[in-house]
Amino acid sequence: MTSRGAEWRGPKRAPRNWPAIVMFAVTTAAAFTIFPWYAVTYGFAPVTWLVFVLFMLATGMSITGGYHRLWSHRAYAAHPIVEWFYLLFGAMALQNSVFCWAAQHRFHHRFIDDVDNDPYAIGRGFWFAHIGWMLRDYPGARVGDFSNIEDLQRNPRLRFQHRHYLAIALGMNVAAPLLAGWLVGDVWGCLLLAGLLRLVLNHHFTFFINSLAHLWGRRPYTRDNTARDNDLVALITYGEGYHNFHHQFQWDYRNGVRWWQFDPTKWLIASLSWVRLTYGLKRVPEFRIQRAMLARQFERLQQSIEQRRRQGRLVALTALIEQERVMFAATLGEFRQLQAERFDAVRRQLADQWRGSEVRERLQALEKALRAQRRRVRLLRLQVA
Repeated sequence: MTSRGAEWRGPKRAPRNWPAIVMFAVTTAAAFTIFPWYAVTYGFAPVTWLVFVLFMLATGMSITGGYHRLWSHRAYAAHPIVEWFYLLFGAMALQNSVFCWAAQHRFHHRFIDDVDNDPYAIGRGFWFAHIGWMLRDYPGARVGDFSNIEDLQRNPRLRFQHRHYLAIALGMNVAAPLLAGWLVGDVWGCLLLAGLLRLVLNHHFTFFINSLAHLWGRRPYTRDNTARDNDLVALITYGEGYHNFHHQFQWDYRNGVRWWQFDPTKWLIASLSWVRLTYGLKRVPEFRIQRAMLARQFERLQQSIEQRRRQGRLVALTALIEQERVMFAATLGEFRQLQAERFDAVRRQLADQWRGSEVRERLQALEKALRAQRRRVRLLRLQVA
């Protein structure tokens, strides 16, 4: 097995995947020729642009909210009505069935950055991770290997979509824009905007998650993989751009965990929970988030020290840094003790007592302590730099 992050040196030739090649070639060529010609010659009515936006959101967020967060990661559960919406508009995105998509994505998380086993490893280059991995039948893509989605195979709605994927995908990509065009009185405009342009843009918006989100941005939670957080990428990927957080806490239904981060997929899932169309939303405890961020700050601080060995000043700062490390270890120890008390209370059927205000206050105090320490460590790093 090739190690994670190693440079790809294996054979680059594999059988061509002609259906994918033809689809991408035809849709891209049409988007660069027919669409601009029609736009200049006839133009598009405002209502046609509205249909385009609605179809963009429906197909894009059926991938991010459905294929990705619901089924690939089981970050929440959804009512069958929501599942059918995701299945229909997800097929319209022309990114294969849920079975194929989720199986490959789970392998991506399991073998992240392993150039032999990660289906779209960034170590094989931007082009490969973005689209190249689909143009040939590479062994690492594991096409048809559903050994890791036994849970999804028990869902009759997913089985139906997989069996009839081609018919559903063709029907949604032709019938839906035609129907919308007939309703608004602009059939050709809807076919080109809500059909063609929507398909090409959403393809590449999704593909940017595999390429740009592993190359460009911050790593505030972990350096164990290439995933990055990037606010600009989040804008065009319906919130999926906070990829470093996602790879560290993949079962959380959120990607943009902060209130100010742009994550419309998170907002959709949460909004649907208010009317009980989604439920069981999983959230990583805030303490674990703060712990990961502080651990990364210590890593960056150590890197700054190693890069700039200014003896006179570092002697004084080293003591402060060691003091912060001791405090960090003490906070983690107190958290482990708090967790042990909780488990003991559960065993004694005293969970309600454990959830009392005193314990909640202790946990909130620990979270507050980590936030304060993060600020101090950030200032220390600035002094070292």
